[in-house]
Amino acid sequence: MPRLMSVSLTEHQVRARTKTVTRRTGWRHLRPETRLTLCRKVMGRRTGEPLVRITDVEVVDVRRERLDHITTEDTRAEGFPEMTAAEFVAFFCRTHTGCTPETIITRIQWRYLDTPVEDHPIPR
Repeated sequence: MPRLMSVSLTEHQVRARTKTVTRRTGWRHLRPETRLTLCRKVMGRRTGEPLVRITDVEVVDVRRERLDHITTEDTRAEGFPEMTAAEFVAFFCRTHTGCTPETIITRIQWRYLDTPVEDHPIPR
């Protein structure tokens, strides 16, 4: 059974399939080939609030890096093509308590399971 991951801040990008990378302050033990179910909200749902499953993905790459090492290419992969790297870092820090540009985060890349494999090359 796939693990659940919340994408509440980027649900639109996930539904549009423009997001193939996410950054997390946790998820340190995630490994390539792990399947995830991306959901609107996982933790903190109110009693009776449904779990909204959006799609399943397979992790193709996981690495730890400083948040401020993000590239413009990765802001596009995060689903924010209009943002500069600095704007993305500021957005991430605003939405993740205690996070600074120097914080070591987990960068997770995935492929959508309902999209052909050749559309999402696995990094070497």
